[in-house]
Amino acid sequence: MPKRLLVVESPGKVKKLSQILGADWIVRASCGHIRELSNEGEDSLGFTMDGSSVQCRYIPRDQRAKETIQKLKDAVRQVNEVILATDPDREGETIAWHLKEALGLKDPKRVVYTEITESAVRAAISNPRKLDVNLVGAGLCRDCLDKLVGYKGSPLVWALNNGAKSVGRVQSATLHLICRREREIVAFVPQDYWSVWVDYAEGFRAFYQGIVSDGVEEQKSETDVNDDATYKSNESLESTRVLSEETANRLVEEAKRHPHKIIKYEGKITSRQPPPPFITSTLQQAAGSRLKFAPEKTMQVAQKLYEAGLITYMRTDSVMLSPEFCESVRKWLEENDPENVPPKTTRHRSSKTAQEAHEAIRPTDVFRPSAHLRIELSTDEFNLYVLIWKRAVASLCRAAQLRKTVVISQSGQILWQARGQVIEFFGYAKYWLNLSKDTILPNLQQGQMLNLVDAGHEKKQTQPPPRYSEPKLVQLMERKGIGRPSTYSPTIATLKKRGYVELIKDNLKPTVLGLEVDDFLQKALPDLLETEFTAKMEDALDAIASGKQSWQDYLTNWNQSYFVPALAKAKTVPVSVSKVSNVVHGNERIFDKSRTRCPQCNNHLAKIPSTKVKKKYFLKCMCGCDNVVLFWSEYSKSWEAPRSQAGKEKDGNPQKSKTNASTVTTFPCPVCKNPLEEYCYTKDGQDKKLLRCSDSKSRTDAKHKDVAFFHTTNGWWSPKFGNLEVTSGTSLKKKSGKN
Repeated sequence: MPKRLLVVESPGKVKKLSQILGADWIVRASCGHIRELSNEGEDSLGFTMDGSSVQCRYIPRDQRAKETIQKLKDAVRQVNEVILATDPDREGETIAWHLKEALGLKDPKRVVYTEITESAVRAAISNPRKLDVNLVGAGLCRDCLDKLVGYKGSPLVWALNNGAKSVGRVQSATLHLICRREREIVAFVPQDYWSVWVDYAEGFRAFYQGIVSDGVEEQKSETDVNDDATYKSNESLESTRVLSEETANRLVEEAKRHPHKIIKYEGKITSRQPPPPFITSTLQQAAGSRLKFAPEKTMQVAQKLYEAGLITYMRTDSVMLSPEFCESVRKWLEENDPENVPPKTTRHRSSKTAQEAHEAIRPTDVFRPSAHLRIELSTDEFNLYVLIWKRAVASLCRAAQLRKTVVISQSGQILWQARGQVIEFFGYAKYWLNLSKDTILPNLQQGQMLNLVDAGHEKKQTQPPPRYSEPKLVQLMERKGIGRPSTYSPTIATLKKRGYVELIKDNLKPTVLGLEVDDFLQKALPDLLETEFTAKMEDALDAIASGKQSWQDYLTNWNQSYFVPALAKAKTVPVSVSKVSNVVHGNERIFDKSRTRCPQCNNHLAKIPSTKVKKKYFLKCMCGCDNVVLFWSEYSKSWEAPRSQAGKEKDGNPQKSKTNASTVTTFPCPVCKNPLEEYCYTKDGQDKKLLRCSDSKSRTDAKHKDVAFFHTTNGWWSPKFGNLEVTSGTSLKKKSGKN
């Protein structure tokens, strides 16, 4: 009869561990968390706070958990010894404590391993330890904090009556990052500028740098930083920005008038050090940018690789690698790529809060043939495994060698600059390419005269800050200290599930619902949205995990000193839900909100003004739901979707959109002084309007091609003529600058 029971978290590990341990062991899985805080007591919190004491009441999570607990109890009766082998992190330690409590174990042994290999598992079992009460305390504190914020904060947004479901300690701070970026995009006003360049017969292009009399110094090249959230983002080169076409033309004329001479030529070899091996956040970033995996998918696929014994544990914030693995990589390089063997093993430094007892994410066997794995694994699993393998090997290779060249030439008082970069030795980049594309400059000499072939300029426009991709958001959460490795993925998944954000072309955009919730929370619980505030809470949990602070003291003090008074103040914030907004081409449009809800997302539909319908408006969902548009039916006296035949010709092809009639105004055309007309049209299902010249013949004139004033929330605006405002009732004048 087996004498020992090993309890793990995931059922996917049971088969592999049973093969390793043999017939003398029973291996069972808890299937993750088996208990949760009950919904009893005040506000259904499941715990009470009395002074500095916290009493928690835990119950089985669901019927499946009840059955699992019973099966584990039956297994306990069959053995002489129970060993808890839940995952090697704070959450795993907490689950082990719950197993101890639920199974009535007095002093169970706890073992930890970061890879499911025979040597690692047997080494862990031969060196058991007791449960870490500090890690357990941090886990219990996180449970209570999250439920306290969620259960007492969520009712605040229910009053919005817009479908908002929850507030969260990490969730709301993350949503605020996304909403704040969206507001920056809406408020952004583009500006024109010009990039000025010269082409030389010697075979390269240089860009305007500045004027000698201005004391312009050489522009410093950006420091090479490994960015796992961005893959092969080579931006086009451009000059120092010139803010007027007149100045750009003058610079081009000056370039053609004066001879060109090299006043500085510098070439040097620089080293680019290898990136560290993956931790949870960088794995999510790299898999997102290179494999297009959502963070949630990355963790699901990595979990399967871990359970199969192919990689180490995938929830870690340490870049440490075991000496045994470093030695195996060195041996692999000696056999397969001897030029890449470094003089000594590379050491990477983890963050201050990293748990150094853990390892980075790496393959368990660097010599495992990929040909066999390609057959055994799914495509996603194989691709992620290869990504992890390459990164781990690259982290222990030689540095890359780059030859960087800077050329500065002068014509008259104008300075021009060109930069080149050539990879002399790939080093680690042979396995992990994160270097910019080669830009080769010819062999030149200082003082050399150059032959000008052409000079010109390119008109450009400043761009708003981009929305965050999922990899970029994970990177930002890590830098801001919001959440921890195990929470990045579920937080983003929750925001999408709640309908607070949506993916638009691989970027996260807040929905109207998300913007409304964030706007309200900025007034009701502003501290909860600040990254510094949330990061301090994570630091406190780390302090509890290291034994520097009592979790019960922290929780009760935080509740009494901050949360109770903050909630009392939040309940006095007035609730307003009368408007919804939509962002179109960088402009925010505000619409009245109807009482009718979207059949897909359950959010309030917006009233879209229209002169085409009898009710003067129709209803549309602004959350991105496909084709949710309703029109008023006098027959049924209700809002209905358009008939499927509407808008189609007999052959089934859609008709072209019909435009509304134009209305002539008394505003003068800035070119010919004829009156402007207000022109209404429909594009992408949106009603739009602009001012254009009312003289149809003049409109075909080249001088009139830029006479178009678009309607924004701040009036009429033209890319060429700027903002316009009514001055004496009927005339228009140009404001100074753009709005």
